[in-house]
Amino acid sequence: MPELLLELFSEEIPARMQAKAADDLRRMVTDKLVAEGLVYEGAKAFATPRRLALTVHGIPARQPDLKTERRGPKIGAADAAVQGFLKATGLQSLDEAKIQRDPKGDFYIALIEKPGRDAIEVLAEILPVIIRTFPWPKSMRWGARSGKPGSLNWVRPLHAITATFGIETEEPDVVKFAIDGIETGQITYGHRFMAPAPINVRRFEDYEAKLKAAKVILDPQARKDIILADAKELAFAQGLELVEDQVLLDEVSGLVEWPVVMMGSFEQEYLAIPDEVIRATIRNNQKCFVVKDPKTGKLTNKFVLTANIEAPDGGKTIVAGNERVIRPRLSDAKFFYETDRKTKLEDRLPKFDQIVFHEKLGTQAERIKRIERLASEIAPLVGADVAKAKRAAHLAKADLLTEVVGEFPEVQGLMGKYYALAQGEDASVAAACEEHYKPQGPADRVPTDPVSLAVALADKIDTLVGFWVIDEKPTGSKDPYALRRAALGVIRIAIERHIDLYPRGLLEKHIKAFRPDISDTERSEVGDSFRHFFEDRLKVQLREQGVRHDLVDSVLYLGGKEVGLLSTVRRVEALGKFLETDDGKNLLAGIKRASNILGIEEKKDKRTFDGAPDAALYGLSEEKALAKAIGEVTTEASAAVAKEDFAAAMSAMAKLRPPVDAFFEKVRVNDDDAKVRENRLKLLNEIRSATRAVADFSKIQD
Repeated sequence: MPELLLELFSEEIPARMQAKAADDLRRMVTDKLVAEGLVYEGAKAFATPRRLALTVHGIPARQPDLKTERRGPKIGAADAAVQGFLKATGLQSLDEAKIQRDPKGDFYIALIEKPGRDAIEVLAEILPVIIRTFPWPKSMRWGARSGKPGSLNWVRPLHAITATFGIETEEPDVVKFAIDGIETGQITYGHRFMAPAPINVRRFEDYEAKLKAAKVILDPQARKDIILADAKELAFAQGLELVEDQVLLDEVSGLVEWPVVMMGSFEQEYLAIPDEVIRATIRNNQKCFVVKDPKTGKLTNKFVLTANIEAPDGGKTIVAGNERVIRPRLSDAKFFYETDRKTKLEDRLPKFDQIVFHEKLGTQAERIKRIERLASEIAPLVGADVAKAKRAAHLAKADLLTEVVGEFPEVQGLMGKYYALAQGEDASVAAACEEHYKPQGPADRVPTDPVSLAVALADKIDTLVGFWVIDEKPTGSKDPYALRRAALGVIRIAIERHIDLYPRGLLEKHIKAFRPDISDTERSEVGDSFRHFFEDRLKVQLREQGVRHDLVDSVLYLGGKEVGLLSTVRRVEALGKFLETDDGKNLLAGIKRASNILGIEEKKDKRTFDGAPDAALYGLSEEKALAKAIGEVTTEASAAVAKEDFAAAMSAMAKLRPPVDAFFEKVRVNDDDAKVRENRLKLLNEIRSATRAVADFSKIQD
């Protein structure tokens, strides 16, 4: 079957835009093909700094013919309706129409046959539309062509369009169209410097091979593999180890079409700067990788660069040029670092009085005071020294005002740790300066030091409560203050460090720091909203770990009492294991049966069946056995829950299975005697109440 080859050749496309652009091109073309009835076999898109390319194979040579029926007016309808029907369907007379019988009358039906078009004709129609409507994040309109102003918005000036279509055994046809004076053809170009001559291509296999011969590696992944392998080999040859950086690798592979890896160096004196600052300097300014000594784990005075050309001198000039740029950058970083160390962290804090955190939440200085107070209150919960937690919270944000962090924001926190250690702060205080931002995402680690935990929780809770109080909550996909990430951070800390936190309790503990005069009613409403937000985040976190959402729902809020984050997870784990057993499955069925009967009878009688059953009305041994089991299980399960031994609580629940099974087998709940019926319904309610000590089984799906 035929294959499409499309290439859009332009000036340099920014590296950050290439992957999405390739994906957008593939999606837009294939969606249009399918919409036109041209179902293909496979498609793959590519990007280099100077081109977007797409191959789609297995496209039918022609659209299928379409046959449709169109219903017209009733027989005997007005002449105007009949004429409109004939005109719309292309029929010459009603003799060409069918008649369809219907209970509402007989109607004319037109059979319309639409012959399919050649696929190349369809492509010539859809490709220009896709190119003109391509969703670049930023685009430009450039100079005139043939005396007319340019009309195409593209990321950079577009120079050529290659578009061919055909089967493997024949010469392909050009998909003919023009965009802003650029006509399609079979001509592309190789490497800008090493092979700039035009290249005639036919189909994808031929195209990819000729580009490689012209010093262009089309596949971005292939370029990444070359860069990574060569960089590792270059470092290994000198007894060193490459510091891998996937984000930088992605970017660098988008800057070159023919990667050539080289190594440069800088003066030893710059190794006095923290490794992270060296790496940030070299990475941000020159897009180079750093290298470490595998024996010490420390950086060396080497770096790895990726050029886009095989230089005649073996790359000596390129390496020297990079060294010439990196040297003053490192000199600046060294100056910033040494200057920062001359001023203590606490001496920077008065500047925060003039820096607004948020117009409705006050200055950074006010926020720091709130975090200090909250960290002091949280410290005993996490086993942290109160004085150290308060000191760490006092200093944690100070490095935001340093020169190094001003130049490299990504090292905030880390520099706070270095500066704190340099001025003799306690190691836990220094660690908290860095770790209080953690975890910043699912791949980031959770702090381990108790002082760090206290400050990390205080920082996140202050942010969450503050924005909740001023009603700046996340909506839909918008979360400008990263509140979802902050909540997930609190949840991960609670779960991974075994701290049972209660979101509503945290809010009520801290809300008066923002609203001392808040009413109990308003505080309750804000607390409900805050709790629901955390519950939703917890469900997301657990669902990503493969936990069923209905199990989470069943343990979140029992008897109107909030369940802690850690307790929720432990209950869910124990409940999940219990429901995998036969006892669990059968007890769930029995409890659901009891709940269903109660629901029906409560609706019928318009009342609930609360209150203790009357033991004197038990007429059957199964009733007595169930009542006795409920009493014993309730006591045992409640004691286990109080100790947070949820596995033991589930084991206690399992003891209900035999008497529940026997009850439903031998006892008729809706007895003719009204008092006996009411008593038995109360006994069913006792089952429901007893099991709610560990979970609301009515929310669990079968």
